[in-house]
Amino acid sequence: MAISKRRRLNSIWLWLGAAVVLAGIFYIARLATRTRIPVRTAVVSRSELSASVSTNGRVEPEFNFEAHAPVAGLVKKRYVVEGQKVTKGELLITMDDSDARAKVAAALASVRAAQASYSDMQRGGTQEERLSLGGDVNRSATDRDQAQRDLDTLKKLQMTGSASANEVAAAQQRLDQANASLNLLHQRTTGRYSTGDLARAKSTLDEAQAGYEAAKTVLDQTSVRAPFDGTVYSVPVSATDYVQPGTTLLEMADLSKMRVHGYFDEPEIGKLRVGQPITVEWDAKPGKTWHGSILRVPSNIILFGTTRNVGEVIIAVNDADDDLLPNTNVRVKVTTSSEKSALNIPREALHSERGDSYVYRVANGTLHRVPVRVGNINLTQVEILSGLNDGDVVALGSTTGQPIGDRAPVVEAK
Repeated sequence: MAISKRRRLNSIWLWLGAAVVLAGIFYIARLATRTRIPVRTAVVSRSELSASVSTNGRVEPEFNFEAHAPVAGLVKKRYVVEGQKVTKGELLITMDDSDARAKVAAALASVRAAQASYSDMQRGGTQEERLSLGGDVNRSATDRDQAQRDLDTLKKLQMTGSASANEVAAAQQRLDQANASLNLLHQRTTGRYSTGDLARAKSTLDEAQAGYEAAKTVLDQTSVRAPFDGTVYSVPVSATDYVQPGTTLLEMADLSKMRVHGYFDEPEIGKLRVGQPITVEWDAKPGKTWHGSILRVPSNIILFGTTRNVGEVIIAVNDADDDLLPNTNVRVKVTTSSEKSALNIPREALHSERGDSYVYRVANGTLHRVPVRVGNINLTQVEILSGLNDGDVVALGSTTGQPIGDRAPVVEAK
């Protein structure tokens, strides 16, 4: 009886011990599971990685032509409409040119008058003046010759005592005066006008010729012709409109050769290089994309609007094909780098402390802080240059919001 009772007690204690051991095992397992941080993970792999920068821009033609009213007047006739393709030399628009023609005629008359005056001065005067001066020279020469004969005669008479010394002196004085008068007339014949007089006459002629050329230019501008093959994209005036000088009459361009002025914020300028590929999008044509490349990077920083410091980039559009209009506002995206097979991780796996980059690599249920060297970065990916290998697993973050750190036990979230 005592033995049977003792056996029952041993059995009870045995079962109680087993229960305690099982409870301990369950508790330890539960405790271990509850302290592991559930984390999202990603596998380090190789894939194409490209980085880009986006901004706004404005379209302008590479070859653009604007016609402006040269003078105030009436628009006589309009030969084209907006959107019309034209060829080089084709007449586009005309203004009333009667006043311009009158001014050309007046300017031409001024040129001819100035030319005649300058030519006369170079020859010593007008034909009438030269003829009159020639007659004066002939008369003066005759007077001089007569004075010389009179002097010779009186000198002979003086030798015989028939003429006095005073008479000879008077005759000599008359000869001297005749020679002086003749010399003066000869000077007027060969050098009537000074160098300054000729220079002033030449300046008057040059001014008249410039005025004539200006008047002809105005006359030519009253008839607008296409300077190259292209498309008329703006005609803001109509026939019979009265316009002021400088009013825009017409705008045309070669719409197959377009450029974009892109405005990139100052911190992004260092990433830009000539030749980098670009894409252009315009809200007016959703789904349509144009392509090109950078022609010129910024040489200085300008204030765009009131708050942005930007650099202006000139972009060539390769496939405009007449469907990208001038002066439109567009979106520009430049691919600043592209790697076909870059070792990369999601951007959210990258951490930084005091300028040093690192990640948490997952190994055997534990996080290990690993320093890494990064290359290109875009919105979603980071290129890893060193520190990780293809196939490594990195932690992105916990699913519970708990902070993660080196040596922390983790479990991969499903």
